[in-house]
Amino acid sequence: MPLPNNCFLIPRARRAAAGLAAALALVAHGAAAQISDDVVRIGLLTDMSGLFSDITGRGSVVAAQMAIEDFGGQVRGKKIELLFADHQNKADIAANKAREWFDQHQLDMMADVTGSAPAIAVLEVARQKNRITLFSGPGSERLSNDLCAPTSVHYAYDTYAVANATAQALTRRGDSRWFFLSSDYTFGHSLEASAAKVVKAHGGQVLGAARHPLATSDFASYLLQAQASGANVVGLANAGADTVNAIKSAAEFGLTQDGRITMASLLLFINDVHALGLEQAQGLVLTEGFYWDMNDATRAWSQRFFERVKRMPNMSQAGVYSSLMHYLKAVEATGTDQAQAVMQRMKATPINDFFASNGQIRADGRMVHDMYLFEVKKPNESKAPWDYYKLLATIPGDKAFLPLADSQCPLLKQ
Repeated sequence: MPLPNNCFLIPRARRAAAGLAAALALVAHGAAAQISDDVVRIGLLTDMSGLFSDITGRGSVVAAQMAIEDFGGQVRGKKIELLFADHQNKADIAANKAREWFDQHQLDMMADVTGSAPAIAVLEVARQKNRITLFSGPGSERLSNDLCAPTSVHYAYDTYAVANATAQALTRRGDSRWFFLSSDYTFGHSLEASAAKVVKAHGGQVLGAARHPLATSDFASYLLQAQASGANVVGLANAGADTVNAIKSAAEFGLTQDGRITMASLLLFINDVHALGLEQAQGLVLTEGFYWDMNDATRAWSQRFFERVKRMPNMSQAGVYSSLMHYLKAVEATGTDQAQAVMQRMKATPINDFFASNGQIRADGRMVHDMYLFEVKKPNESKAPWDYYKLLATIPGDKAFLPLADSQCPLLKQ
């Protein structure tokens, strides 16, 4: 039989060598496509005892445990293990723990990492060790902007998205003269800068800013600066207990009683509203990536979470579960826990679950999904415990997060 024009004969020795090479390639591929040390080992660093413990902490650990349990406790017959620790909101502790887990415990990936400074520290360790990081707790947009890494994903929210929606909504309704009260670290600086940019872009003014250390209890001097500035909005570029304390102090100080000043929290979680109570929190406008009472799927998962934690989940905690399920599905599909292969699968696969609809991980590591603008209900509008939000607007993911055209991520230039 004549051979096609594009074929050629290989001498017997060359055919044998070619066959051996192909066999070796298959063996190598099979060796690579395996679970290292026969365990998928997940690490979770969070704030278990500090000012962010209510919005991450034990709730994030429970969310991770639920994901592992729902996946069946194993991937392709290999056990899934979870390590977790309190980084005490200190970057050096977070970095040292990450290095220890990667080097001594063969950790495959890291999740949550509450707090921007600890997250940035862990990101650099993971970059050196070629490990996956899935950030649901920290807010700094730098994690998927100038500090982006090939195997890192910023999952639940970021400072750009929450500041963009909240500041735009308030400025458009006439609250246009802003003074910022910001936590004095990476997260607060980033949140303030993002909101200020939006305020100015919509014709508003930034009249000043005051920065406070973490875990501040006395906000009187900062609020006096805000009042003296002539602002009609005090933008709170902080989170957790700092946000709660600032809002309580403003109420005690009488800053908002005459209606001339609006307290605008640029990052508020449902746990914060619960701590404040509707009497003090009513009317606050905020942006979140998740709310437990959105639909049947969010309610079903949140009720399971509530049974364990006795609190409803927020976007960070729901993001931990969703991100780990997406990771484990990628490990199962690829048959390996090798970082590049798993991340390639994660970026190629849309995310459709109770947390996100048609979510997508971009080239810069930003998981893009819809965000939601809410207003906190008045006490007489709430029909049950944790019934705190009314939906004002849905912001499509491509409008909520930093456009790729404005990104400084080096991966986009490769």
